[in-house]
Amino acid sequence: MRIWVTGGRGFVGSNVVRVLRERHGAAVFAPSRAQLDLTDADAVRAAAVAARPDAVVHAAIVNDRGVLVEDRHAAWAGYVEATRNVVDAANAAGAHVVLVSTDWVFDGTQGGAPEDEPPNPINAYGFLKAASELVVLERAERGTVARIAGVQGVHWARPQAPRRQDAGFGYLVASLVDDLRAGRPFTVWDGPAVNELATPTLASDAAELMWRAIEREATGILHCCGGESLHRVELAQRALAAFDLDPELLRTGPPDDAAFAGGAVPRDTRLDATATAAALGVELPGVDALLARLRAEIETGDIARLEAA
Repeated sequence: MRIWVTGGRGFVGSNVVRVLRERHGAAVFAPSRAQLDLTDADAVRAAAVAARPDAVVHAAIVNDRGVLVEDRHAAWAGYVEATRNVVDAANAAGAHVVLVSTDWVFDGTQGGAPEDEPPNPINAYGFLKAASELVVLERAERGTVARIAGVQGVHWARPQAPRRQDAGFGYLVASLVDDLRAGRPFTVWDGPAVNELATPTLASDAAELMWRAIEREATGILHCCGGESLHRVELAQRALAAFDLDPELLRTGPPDDAAFAGGAVPRDTRLDATATAAALGVELPGVDALLARLRAEIETGDIARLEAA
């Protein structure tokens, strides 16, 4: 199978590329941002014609929440226009398109949201992702929205890059592990102003679920996340046990002001993925299983496998 991945040098995209290539033997076409401007409709269509993909995984984003507020034209182009261009190119190639979306399309009061819960974003990132979802759902001939949440894992394109905590769950465990293994204390941000409750996902698991969606031609909205929701402090505490870390180095405290550069943060973004698990034929992992596989990925450099139900 031939698959075009946008954003293949990013955190989630690098996991998609590895899972598709190494686990499923797909021929993956993953041009960098420098090689292909997704806001150029003609260039995107030409790339699709040249690649002849069976499917497209659209993982590219503008990864600076401050920019999303400060330059709304660039933000709209980087999310919504880019998604429209990718969808139109996929349609022209007869390809299935999968949009990587987010639990932040919800406002923080819809915890336990199923796949058919209407979005209600409260910040620019959530709004732009919700708008991009509509493009896929209404414009793609074969389209899937793959919402992910609290993504943990290895950034395979930049495995040694500095990691840092943010107002969401993403990278929380890797950031904690880096500091505690070096003997540095780590403060988990806590309080209603940050994303306190979510449904963590291992990035390679999310990639596997996207593959299954393509393989089974599953369209519509999927929640490509883990099978257990929890508080961010509990996630940190369970990571201590999973990685054999010193609990004396773990702290809790208020977030840095810089965490709110992109606007308000949804407090509770827990997802219900019952329908997704049934559609894709998997048993979604609990947090302890997720953490064990994350440790294996960090220590071995190999991607962990999500088993079928």
